Amino acid sequence: MIQSLERALMILKCFEAKEELGVTEISKEVALHKSTTFNLITSLEKLGLLEKTKDEKKYRLGLELFRLGTLVNASVRTVTRPYLEQLSESYLETVNLVKRNDLDVVYLEKLESPHSMRIGTKEGQQFPLYCTAVGKAIMATLDDDEVMDILDKTLFKQYTKYTLITKEEVMAQIQLVRHQGYAEDIQEFEEGLTCVAVAIRNHYGKAEYAISVSGPSTRMKKDFRSKISNTLVEVSKEISRRIGY
Repeated sequence: MIQSLERALMILKCFEAKEELGVTEISKEVALHKSTTFNLITSLEKLGLLEKTKDEKKYRLGLELFRLGTLVNASVRTVTRPYLEQLSESYLETVNLVKRNDLDVVYLEKLESPHSMRIGTKEGQQFPLYCTAVGKAIMATLDDDEVMDILDKTLFKQYTKYTLITKEEVMAQIQLVRHQGYAEDIQEFEEGLTCVAVAIRNHYGKAEYAISVSGPSTRMKKDFRSKISNTLVEVSKEISRRIGY
């Protein structure tokens, strides 16, 4: 039973990288026999977690999965949404709500910038804590031992020439975030992308969630980032209060 659940989850995770997949593609991805894969896919389809494409040759994630997903972190998302909308209207850049998931952050909400040049992230995507503003904002609320435990488990990757790739570099950034009250990612994860973020703290002072404003580095100049960070600090405090943190 547990093995079947694990295999079913492996199949669903295949769709993180591609919207539509055929049985053969999925079986190769999860390293299972084609007949075993087909049986699992059929079960997932009956449950509404997968559905066939119009030509019935491939599969995609089903509406039931989307419905269940909207219930995850519902209270936080409900409280946060109006503030994200205000930030979007004020700064006309992409606004995000994320939640920590072990060594990564998952994007729960994203409000697109009205500009034609904007960020290519999607809700549901995961990115590393160590090279994102939201991730560093969350880590900065943790004890040093907790941060080091995260960094010890992290497989550092050089995404751009600005990416921090040592524990020492990241820890120095964490100290800076603690001092200034907000985090920045200036082209660390993606060339040309700059992000400002603040954690949403609980009553212990720690965080699982963070909010951010991100945009092209050509628009996210120092003075603009300073205005955004001041607003984010105040907004995060209000969100924490309303959530009951």
